[in-house]
Amino acid sequence: MESIELSIAVNTYKSPELLRLCLESIERFMPGSGIRYEVMVVDSATEEDMEMMMREDFPHVRFLPFRENVGFKSLINTSLDEAKGEYVFLINGDIILTEGAVPELLAYLREHQDIGILGPKQFNFNGSIQQSFFRFYKPTTILYRRTFLGRFAFAKRHLDWFGMKEIGDPKEPIPAEWVIGSALLVRRKVALEVGYMDNRFFMYMEDVDWCRRFWEKGLRVVYYPKCFVYHYHGKGSAQGGFFKSLLSNKLTWYHIESAMKYFWKYRGQKSPTIF
Repeated sequence: MESIELSIAVNTYKSPELLRLCLESIERFMPGSGIRYEVMVVDSATEEDMEMMMREDFPHVRFLPFRENVGFKSLINTSLDEAKGEYVFLINGDIILTEGAVPELLAYLREHQDIGILGPKQFNFNGSIQQSFFRFYKPTTILYRRTFLGRFAFAKRHLDWFGMKEIGDPKEPIPAEWVIGSALLVRRKVALEVGYMDNRFFMYMEDVDWCRRFWEKGLRVVYYPKCFVYHYHGKGSAQGGFFKSLLSNKLTWYHIESAMKYFWKYRGQKSPTIF
């Protein structure tokens, strides 16, 4: 029996409708790719409608449910543990594949052994480009993103720096300090050598931290704009303005808490800045 080249690990939380679109895009574009692959779904806080959909409509997909909400990092870490492929494409359940994207990403990673993480270009469902590559956070980044201070010119200049706006819309692969965790292609062996996503982060900053640790191991993190996927990306932690979300939005608190843990973890350490 031939070994599996690629595991497509779909990580999801209470979004069966979006997951259906994701799995249908895999079924549409992967069978003729020439890649030996498997598909697995790792689901947090699994509910009956999700179980029913997977059992009735996608019985061929390996389904790994968690009864509790275990957080993004646990879904990723379980995916790495359970994957049978040499490469693992870690995607959220709100990612929609496009024709040729996965084979192109896989070919590029195979050709570049110095790359640890490869992230594709991402579009919103309305066709606009979604920012998905960044510089590392500074404490002021969180402050400017989550408070009224972000309206001032000095804060906007900082946030432009954070989002690498001076680069514009690159057409060729570029190194980035971190890429958004909704779609990451890795070599399983290398990812396990770097280590699992840090359990101290329940939600937010785990992808930032992971990318930083790849850089610290001498492995590049690269944004690959020559192919793309679609990503729903609800932006829940920013809804309603800072003060309203601070009082009522649990996701805002998760983001702030994770940022504090991130800066405490790396206190006194120089960031592996590449620019």
